[in-house]
Amino acid sequence: MSTPSPSPSTNESVQILLVEDNPGDVRLAQEAFRTVDIDTTFHTARDGDKALSFLREQVSAGAESASDTDSRSNSDSDSDSNSNPDIDLVLLDLNLPRTSGFEVLEEVRSDPDLASLPVLVLTSSEATEDIARSYDLCANAYLTKPDGPGEFASLGKAVESFWMDEAMLPPAPS
Repeated sequence: MSTPSPSPSTNESVQILLVEDNPGDVRLAQEAFRTVDIDTTFHTARDGDKALSFLREQVSAGAESASDTDSRSNSDSDSDSNSNPDIDLVLLDLNLPRTSGFEVLEEVRSDPDLASLPVLVLTSSEATEDIARSYDLCANAYLTKPDGPGEFASLGKAVESFWMDEAMLPPAPS
């Protein structure tokens, strides 16, 4: 029987995949997490298709590195790193071009290699049906985007406090 893994704060850097098409919201989210006490690295996908490709590349890279091959890529990342890191947390907008956030969430939850990945919906929608559908698709949390930079900073600290300091996460699939 596996024991839960500790929160991502035990890692050197928390790897966050931000799935967001609005450059202003990308900047605000990144700035918000600069105010937290834990080192974070953002990888940004501007639409649902790119998010799914990035996550599938990560799974493939993990399988390849397990067989001692090192041909990993990080093309959709805003990170300076050349390797494909293990993502600790996904911040997912619902209103995305191409593949919607709902479709991304459904794909992630149906993939055994990704199903345990914490996905926090971060969207401007306050619609009851969007909230219900997100939880029906097993989102770990539903957060509405703040209106300004100060509120984004508070959101970053709240996410850090709960998801990086307090929450115990399931073990990564082997």
